[in-house]
Amino acid sequence: MLEIGKENQEIFATEVLEAEMPVFVDFWGDKCEICKQLMPGVHGLEEKYGDKIKFASLNISGARRLAIKQKVLGLPTMIIYKNGERDAVITPDKITNLADVETFIKEYYEKL
Repeated sequence: MLEIGKENQEIFATEVLEAEMPVFVDFWGDKCEICKQLMPGVHGLEEKYGDKIKFASLNISGARRLAIKQKVLGLPTMIIYKNGERDAVITPDKITNLADVETFIKEYYEKL
């Protein structure tokens, strides 16, 4: 999984917005406990769906402006980008466990 942090925000444009395939981005923060609980499982989903969807993780702790620009208003938020645009979003009110995240990815994956 591609890790995007404060030291390499410029990678976001290249690796996410300019990517040839859809990109799943897990927006998380150091103080978000549910984010940290979900992270190992979310990283594991790359093995199942990584042939059609690229996976990235963005710690907003040092990238708040980027997160706001991407309309991330709460954590965890997960967005799938396609052709440089937000194509699907799952927000904190829809995420209670890893199964919710996997369903989100699986439904998108099956449309590809």
